[in-house]
Amino acid sequence: MFRGVTQLSLDAKGRLAIPARYRGELMSCCAGRLIVTVDPSKCLLVYPQPAWGPIEEKLNSLSSFDSRTRLLQRLLVGNASDVEMDGAGRILVSAPLRRFAGLTKEVVLVGQGTKFEVWDEAQWNLQIEEALAFKDGDIPSELDGFSL
Repeated sequence: MFRGVTQLSLDAKGRLAIPARYRGELMSCCAGRLIVTVDPSKCLLVYPQPAWGPIEEKLNSLSSFDSRTRLLQRLLVGNASDVEMDGAGRILVSAPLRRFAGLTKEVVLVGQGTKFEVWDEAQWNLQIEEALAFKDGDIPSELDGFSL
């Protein structure tokens, strides 16, 4: 289970160091093999390979005759990239993926249960501001009655 926010830096080659607290779990569940793909929110998604498999299978099983479905298949599966943690626990994020998410040097890794999101730090801060707008009563109907 991945949770928490970690501020990180991409190095000059586009490598991202996975925090040490996640490396053991990633090595045991997938031998450090990960899938990086894009998200419509303009961040990157990082899945352990076993967690990505069923998602890709489900996406590919959907009808390609629906143009919206094809767009989502192209976006998520078409941009999916296999990466492997190196001996220092880093993954290489390709230039096209970095461009898609607007990643510069300062990024944020956000644990989301079975996956991570990678955000440009400035864009992440905007996401937090948007989430804080919920306090003004702009809560999605799915959250009616939800309590912490």
